[in-house]
Amino acid sequence: MRPSRTNPAPWSPHGQALLDYFRGDHSAKVQVHEEGGETETVPIRVFFRGPSEFSALEEAALELCRGRVLDAGAGAGCHALVLQELGLSVCAIDIAPEAVEVMRRRGVQDARCADLFQFHGGPFDTILMMMNGIGVVGTLARLDRFLGEVGRLLDPEGQLIFDSYDPRPGDEEGNASPGTGPPTAGTSHPEPYPGQLRFQLEYKGRRGPTLGWLFVDPERLARHAGRAGWRCEVVWREEEGHYLARLTRPQ
Repeated sequence: MRPSRTNPAPWSPHGQALLDYFRGDHSAKVQVHEEGGETETVPIRVFFRGPSEFSALEEAALELCRGRVLDAGAGAGCHALVLQELGLSVCAIDIAPEAVEVMRRRGVQDARCADLFQFHGGPFDTILMMMNGIGVVGTLARLDRFLGEVGRLLDPEGQLIFDSYDPRPGDEEGNASPGTGPPTAGTSHPEPYPGQLRFQLEYKGRRGPTLGWLFVDPERLARHAGRAGWRCEVVWREEEGHYLARLTRPQ
């Protein structure tokens, strides 16, 4: 499955921060440097949340999980651990070896260091990609490629569950505007889709290579999913644009 993400270096700052937090450094934080110049600081404790701290969207996602589950980009394993407690068979994968070490030491029974785009396993009944996990595809073109190939990991009646965020600018009442934006002056080309981002992760002064990331609005997701033969259902939507999607094959 393309694109390949076999190089874990861009995620090394995140993996090392997870390991340091697990070892007792509860002040660990990662800086996210966007290409446009903005920087966001993310406290690592959010990746160690327990069920009482889950959002309603996360609770809805976990309730939908069934059968054998692939938790892709599992991080510190907060969702995998809950699914295990519910009695589900869970395979949790992450590209950062430090994250996999943390998951194993926290009790995730089947934690593997693997790249989702190169992973050979399954079939699974559910693929779960949380904390904007679909973003790892990077671009809309790679979203198409992913949706066209991810079915090889799923049972024919399986489901793909993930959350994303509507990146389109809103009007004064908070309604997202359609499309990618008007054509640039003097051209017939639309503005670049605002959900295609590039950033670097930094931890303790060490910055990784640039990563591509995608936030996709639900209407565009439904169109791309439909072209790849998926039925797309938005099962949870929050006012600020965050939403949960479930993709299945029409029966």
